[in-house]
Amino acid sequence: MSKPTARWEINAKALAKKAIKEKQELDELLQGILSKEDKTRYTSFRALMFIAEEHPELLYAHWDYFATLIDKENTHSKYIGIYLLAVLTVVDKDNKFEQIFGRYYGLLNDKSIIPSAHVARNSGRIAKAKPKLEPKITDSLVNIDRTHHKPGHRELIKSHAIEAFNEYFEQATDKTKILEFVNRQLESKSPKTKKKAKEFLKKWESTGA
Repeated sequence: MSKPTARWEINAKALAKKAIKEKQELDELLQGILSKEDKTRYTSFRALMFIAEEHPELLYAHWDYFATLIDKENTHSKYIGIYLLAVLTVVDKDNKFEQIFGRYYGLLNDKSIIPSAHVARNSGRIAKAKPKLEPKITDSLVNIDRTHHKPGHRELIKSHAIEAFNEYFEQATDKTKILEFVNRQLESKSPKTKKKAKEFLKKWESTGA
């Protein structure tokens, strides 16, 4: 028996369908992600994510707006920007992500672990959409220990990095670098990260460089 769909998700899908057809509805969603009210902000975000997944070309015109979100002080805005930009890389014909690469991956060293973890988590999608950037993405992820985060937080971010590597390992240009990083995580003090490392190596180590 499938899990019942949350009410907010039903609302978000309905809003997304309207916004695809009506500019005013889309404009309201774009404003909604700046709301200080959690329900409005999150429902607007989820609706935009539905649109981005199904019709990314409709949101690409708003790329620069989404890019401003990752520079804001509050974590909510950064989180929203991180996800929408990652999804839209698949239609980034003007190579706009390349222009903000430093800002986006600079969030791995954000004052909060939340943006850092979600940048790592979205890196698999980005690397597949932007194969020329894959070496830079890999370098950013294998150097998480250089960030300011506390050791325990760095270990959690690494678990998301391993998930990303799992998405694009077959296309990676330097598989040895990734395998060495993941092997080091077998000694991680984070049970989650250690488990992710074991699963990754079981799947990929025999196919490595």
